[in-house]
Amino acid sequence: MKDVYTLEDLRHWDAATAGEEPPIRLSVFGDPVAHSLSPQMHNAALAACGIPARYCRLHIRPEELGEALRLLPKAGFLGTNITIPHKAATLGLLDAVDDHARKIGVVNTVVVEGERLLGFNTDGPGLLRAIRAEFGVDLRDLRVMVLGAGGGAGRAIAAQCALENCERLVLVNRTFEKAQRLAAELEPYFKGPRVFGPARRLEAVPWEEPVLAAQLANTDLVINATSCGMKRTDPSVLPSSLLRASLMVYDTIYTAQLTPLLIDAQSAGARVANGASMLLYQGVLSFEIWFNRPAPVEVMRAAMERPS
Repeated sequence: MKDVYTLEDLRHWDAATAGEEPPIRLSVFGDPVAHSLSPQMHNAALAACGIPARYCRLHIRPEELGEALRLLPKAGFLGTNITIPHKAATLGLLDAVDDHARKIGVVNTVVVEGERLLGFNTDGPGLLRAIRAEFGVDLRDLRVMVLGAGGGAGRAIAAQCALENCERLVLVNRTFEKAQRLAAELEPYFKGPRVFGPARRLEAVPWEEPVLAAQLANTDLVINATSCGMKRTDPSVLPSSLLRASLMVYDTIYTAQLTPLLIDAQSAGARVANGASMLLYQGVLSFEIWFNRPAPVEVMRAAMERPS
């Protein structure tokens, strides 16, 4: 099996995967995608459950997304995961989308049912389980700041926080207008009777240091949902001077090394975790959607932790 397949491979799937046993019937679409740990996690689960299928990476560019999705039934796929930068665009390319994914506005799991493509989202529920596992607390009890709340995983995370009725939610995005639009969509979830001092329960704020400093004074958990930190040369998404020991910091990036944000947060005494746990739990939920059976969680966790 190749490390990464392409749209051209998908167009001629039988020829591109001739001799592969068991056949490749699941994938992750992304751009980039070579870093994804999903294949080792899902292939271990498939083998443990005796399911005669395998899972691969498909490098699909934005302009190729529609064609790639429509090729899945012909190629015999059971489904695919969707990652950066396709989660929002996928929603409008499917035949049906479940209520949770529609509320969130992004899709990360696709089921092939005959010729139809059905969309789901496991990012938010996966994060919910990850935060509980990493920090021993629930989202609903926290004041949360989401960095990169304009779309994709950031949108899904922000929406999950709203659905959980978290104590407070601050949306931060480089394009401020995107954060404002998302805040307007989520406003109905924050109209309850809960009152926590002078700070508003839902705010969209610009990515400016003085503003962030003021907001972090009323924050328990910071979640980085941007892709900044995937490369070793990337800067931290927050100035180190803003981080403090009372914070929990979760970075959805799951590189082997700590990201600059987590290094700075750890140095400040904050509790930190990377996105491996979110990847695990969203993968567990995807598996259960595809196969309607419990996923082998510990098998999947162990496979992720093994060197690739």
